[in-house]
Amino acid sequence: MTDFSKVASTDSSISQMEPLKQSRPEILVITGISGAGRSTAANALEDEGWYVVDNIPPQMLQALADWVTRAPEAMPKLAVGIDVRGSALFSDLPAAIDVLRKSDVEFSMLFLDAKDQDIIARYEAQRRPHPLQGSGRVVDGIERERKLFAELKDAADTVIDTTGLNVHQLKKTMHEMYSQTGPKLLNLTVMSFGFKYGAPTDANFMADMRFIPNPHWIPELRPLTGQDKRVRDYVFENPGTLEFIDNYLKALKPVLEGYMVEGKHYATLAIGCTGGKHRSVAVTEEIARRLAQAGGIHINVQHRDMGRE
Repeated sequence: MTDFSKVASTDSSISQMEPLKQSRPEILVITGISGAGRSTAANALEDEGWYVVDNIPPQMLQALADWVTRAPEAMPKLAVGIDVRGSALFSDLPAAIDVLRKSDVEFSMLFLDAKDQDIIARYEAQRRPHPLQGSGRVVDGIERERKLFAELKDAADTVIDTTGLNVHQLKKTMHEMYSQTGPKLLNLTVMSFGFKYGAPTDANFMADMRFIPNPHWIPELRPLTGQDKRVRDYVFENPGTLEFIDNYLKALKPVLEGYMVEGKHYATLAIGCTGGKHRSVAVTEEIARRLAQAGGIHINVQHRDMGRE
């Protein structure tokens, strides 16, 4: 039986991708749904050397941009947290963001989200009310906040879905995405997931591996995962699997190169199967390996639902 875990890409069209030059100071706005992990993300950035300012009025963003532009060596990386506590000032936020995008800083916005059930569970564990629930339920506050933040999420450069992530996993994700020094690379998260647990909300591209025969129905393979050789062999021996990967990477090549040219530094590629344990895990690992070999991209592999069953 062939060991497809060592299959190398013979597709020369996945060329070396040059990293972007990074010389301007960075300003990152961190926002999102309350309970989705904004504070954890801010703390992780602070650990990585970012200067973090929490919950300032939008009107102050331009002043901060002017300041870091005048002295970029003093504060090359500034993260600004904005949450629902400043909702009365939100009408000025889109204009402030538009000004920052046109200014002489490397500006981006990170939006953290999670499914309602996860947010509710987190508030219940902390025994704290949602800031917008008033006399109602946590779910009422979440609904109000989603309406308030709808346009802001659409304007975000990066959306991280923290559903199913614990504090340590979110910190690891932030480290993978924001700890780099030197030339700016495209940070690509390649994530496996299970459709039965819901599709990730932050995926730029999504692929469905349910066309591959399911190892779940092979008794000796059922307890294993896509990281085990026997499962990988089973998945990659399917006649269509390697053909799909080859063609999918060819289709992704101009997209990823275009992202770097346009200054989009973060993207998520989601690979799904029924439970997120076998097929999607094996294919995710292979796609990530080939992209890493191509160079010029920082790869972060996540298996969102593996071990969840």
